[in-house]
Amino acid sequence: MPTPLQLSSEFNYALERMEAGAHLFITGRAGTGKSTLLQIFKRSTRKNVVVLAPTGVAALNVGGQTIHSFFNFPPRLLQSKDVRPNRRNRRLFQNLETLVIDEISMVRADVMEAIDYALKLNRENGEPFGGVQLIFFGDLFQLPPVVSSATEREFFSLRYASAYFFSADALDHVDLEMVELNKVYRQDSRHFLRLLESIRNATIDRDELEDLNARCLPDFQPQEGDNYLTLAARNATVSKINATALAELNSPEILYTAQVKGNFPEKLFPVPQILRLKVGAQVMTLRNDPDRRFVNGTIGTVTACKAESVKIEIVENGQAAEVEVEYDEWDIIRYTADANDVRKIATETLGTYRQLPVRLAWAVTIHKSQGKTFDKIIVDLGRSGAFEHGQTYVALSRCRTLEGIVLRQPLGLRDVLVDPEVVQFMEGQR
Repeated sequence: MPTPLQLSSEFNYALERMEAGAHLFITGRAGTGKSTLLQIFKRSTRKNVVVLAPTGVAALNVGGQTIHSFFNFPPRLLQSKDVRPNRRNRRLFQNLETLVIDEISMVRADVMEAIDYALKLNRENGEPFGGVQLIFFGDLFQLPPVVSSATEREFFSLRYASAYFFSADALDHVDLEMVELNKVYRQDSRHFLRLLESIRNATIDRDELEDLNARCLPDFQPQEGDNYLTLAARNATVSKINATALAELNSPEILYTAQVKGNFPEKLFPVPQILRLKVGAQVMTLRNDPDRRFVNGTIGTVTACKAESVKIEIVENGQAAEVEVEYDEWDIIRYTADANDVRKIATETLGTYRQLPVRLAWAVTIHKSQGKTFDKIIVDLGRSGAFEHGQTYVALSRCRTLEGIVLRQPLGLRDVLVDPEVVQFMEGQR
């Protein structure tokens, strides 16, 4: 299992700036520890902090709340008329000192404007963002904001320089300091890191592309026990691979049913409500074990299906170990004013989901692989290739080594999609 993360000088500097009240954009390549830094800050700070994320899944991952639910925004293109005072939570807003937003690359400019207006309104404070400290976490070279309709695309082309958060007018009045984490904990090969950086920045040349495409093995079939995970661009590909592989196992199918309490929407279920497993199934753990026997993203093989748990064999550095994974819980929370201390912020659990923290893992979507680390992956972009900014980078950067990657299709320059707006913004911040 990984050794405990040592606080680097970068981490110490970032934590000092956070505690000092600076407005920060904390970024860095995949594997630089952004999520770890966020959790350290959450646990160590004495500030009244609210942690938000643009999607329900991202909010679950960081133990926070979605932006839209916290501010009670409607699920559409936001304008000032959509922002209303929240009198019921007035004390919560008054006590708020620091607003943390994770996956900031997915937050749109109109949402940032609405956050600014909502904080001014609910805190009765005309300063930018109502005088609240802002801390953003994310990598703009990974997941972009979603602009789905033609109407939205037209709006952003007319109103903002781009759909990204940094194009919001409200941020013109904030001294936002960029802290870029440079130490990569996931990979240590300089050659592989250079290749990943050239994919991230869309500066890859033909020679580098050839180095990556040397890993293209279209007919590759993993040997039994190899635990390769396919990262695919589309849900349909993932479902087909997992269903086919499970059906080929001769062992009996065991069903594990989740327990749902309170308000926990089905679209946010982190694991299927009815989880179908067999001995021999390849699975991925979805939680960090307190005893550090496995982490979120560990790949293993089911060796026994028990009534309230499964046993999984995990191979690390050539050494096999069997661990027992029991039921775990995910909570959807809401921030509230503390009933016992008028100066503090508390959390309230709205819904709880109880299930085994594992999923079938012969394949997973690139999107759902975000934030995880693997030893052996097969990247399957399909016939049409990458279709989203940062998609190829996210897939390749999940793996610890270049040798652990197998490409189903050769990569072309068209698969390296980077938004010029992001490149321009980042260059301006450095």
